[in-house]
Amino acid sequence: MPHVHPRPVVAVVGATASGKTGLSLDLAERLGGEVVNTDAMQVYRGMDVGTAKLPVAERRGIPHHLLDLMEVTEPASVAEFQGWARDVVADVRGRDHTPVLVGGSALYTRAIVDRFEFPGTDDSLRRELEVELERVGSPALHARLAGVDPEAAAQILPDNGRRVVRALEVVALTGRPFSASLPRLEYADPRTLQVGVDIERTTLDERIARRVEEMFAHGLVEEVEALLDRGLAEGRTANRAIGYREVMGFLAGDRSLAEAKEQTVVATRRFARRQDSWFRKDPRVVWVAHDDPDRVDVALAAVAALDAESDQADCR
Repeated sequence: MPHVHPRPVVAVVGATASGKTGLSLDLAERLGGEVVNTDAMQVYRGMDVGTAKLPVAERRGIPHHLLDLMEVTEPASVAEFQGWARDVVADVRGRDHTPVLVGGSALYTRAIVDRFEFPGTDDSLRRELEVELERVGSPALHARLAGVDPEAAAQILPDNGRRVVRALEVVALTGRPFSASLPRLEYADPRTLQVGVDIERTTLDERIARRVEEMFAHGLVEEVEALLDRGLAEGRTANRAIGYREVMGFLAGDRSLAEAKEQTVVATRRFARRQDSWFRKDPRVVWVAHDDPDRVDVALAAVAALDAESDQADCR
């Protein structure tokens, strides 16, 4: 009797607006799968329009996990998400279904599929660093990080105060560089496949502009107003989401609606470039063209190759 392998873990990765959602649904249908969200902002209840959360009616009856778990006032952490997601992946596989991970948060995806241990935290040290962040600003703290851990500083944007603080906290706590705790290119389970959606930049830029226009047409401003009533401005994570912070600026009178739209497009395009460059650095990703009519079959062939590898390993 042939050996039955556990179902693979399939992660659909790539830039925002590249077509990951459609591909993830196609793969879940063909593989007997369930979709696991890896988008940091789709975990928030009420953040629907601005995160392009797929409405229930469009999920093709496929179970979706890790959506709508938190209130916008609650901070989200990669470490916490890793625990939830790995539990869900184990549960889906335990029921002999294929987990299909999809979302734009590269760090969240890597935290689930790769060997990635999280150093502890120290609340008083964190608070001290946050007070300093308020006092001197993110670029100054980033410069300090560059002095103690140049590799980590190269991977963190100078204006990302939260990650700069975290990196300095880890260095102080562990005596090791923060970069040492970043994920290694080594799957936690070898039966893992990443499928990347390849799309040329000009097409992606057009799609992003169109998507932002649709978000505003479908009630993004009203969504932000409702979330402000639920404490969005006080949240430490949710209010940083692209689109939401720009609309908050419009509602506060800091910019016009047209400026909020344009700034959302620019920020989304910048984010998409960062996503793309992150995934391009990973040689394990199997790329499929966004407009290739055979993209699902190409991805399924890669899954079949994974099974063949496992069979060979069993024979050794």
